Amino acid sequence: MVKTLAPCLVAVALGSLGSVANAQDNHLTVYTYDAFAADWGPGPALKAGFEARCDCTIDFVAADSSIGALRRAQLEGEDTEADIILGLDTATMGEGIESGLFVEHGLDYPELDLPMDWADPVFAPVDYGYFAFVYDTEALDTPPASFQDLVALPEDFRIVIQDPRASTPGLGLVLWIKAVYGEEAAAYWEELAPYILTVTGGWSESYDLFLAGEADMVLSYTTSPAYHVIAEDETRYQAARFEEGHYTQIEVAGILGSSPDIDLARAFLDYLMTPEAQATLPETNWMYPIVEPEGGLNPGFDAMIDPDPALLLDADTVAANTRAWIDEAFAALR
Repeated sequence: MVKTLAPCLVAVALGSLGSVANAQDNHLTVYTYDAFAADWGPGPALKAGFEARCDCTIDFVAADSSIGALRRAQLEGEDTEADIILGLDTATMGEGIESGLFVEHGLDYPELDLPMDWADPVFAPVDYGYFAFVYDTEALDTPPASFQDLVALPEDFRIVIQDPRASTPGLGLVLWIKAVYGEEAAAYWEELAPYILTVTGGWSESYDLFLAGEADMVLSYTTSPAYHVIAEDETRYQAARFEEGHYTQIEVAGILGSSPDIDLARAFLDYLMTPEAQATLPETNWMYPIVEPEGGLNPGFDAMIDPDPALLLDADTVAANTRAWIDEAFAALR
């Protein structure tokens, strides 16, 4: 069923921009991760779409990861140029709250097409997906179908992952393994460690290594092959479906309390949840939209693996244990 945003909410949010222009410089700066801000990412289309609705300008400033974007804002403090940080997720929202940088957005949510109920007063959802290991069918005939299959591969098999301290996919793997193995997660990391070629700072670097043939598999998303299918007409890259299920990621955006343009920032978050904005995300950020675009998704997404069961740990449990779980992983990787 197609979900739509209440038109009165959009009208109020965007109609107020004229008054905002009189009070502020009418400029927004969004800190985000490199792939989102890239020329081929969703940033340029979202910039054009929002600027067409308002007397304003918006700039995306890229870090190597969304956690890196948060760290930059923390270091800059009240002097930060950022109005919004976009790209944190369900695993890092707790750290965002603890930073004290964010304010409540005050938005009324439309009906959302998400795998969970959403009512967070600080972070608005942007898109969602599921973590997976992506492989090249021309190099690997039979992919692993479980975490145990992964550590039963030949000794020279190599995987590239991302740093969980700096990358949301890297942290996603830590949580995925914890969700599957619980108290036995440390033992599984010991088994997995010999297969890991390197731990990169962000997703783009690791995916480039994989595409260059430096690794046999890369930690990415169940939807990553959709890019190759739709943009390149290439089916050789696939996501391995694990019988234990796949961990869920919901990406979010939040407004910094230091922003001089909080009304404008709120209007942008509101815009992100419109069908127009959501329509740009599947084929630029290669994630699932939180509001179904008119006409649905490109048929290329139909071939993506089913992540069932979709895994997601309790947010409070994650916030309380993230550092210990990362240390547990690195104890095996060192």
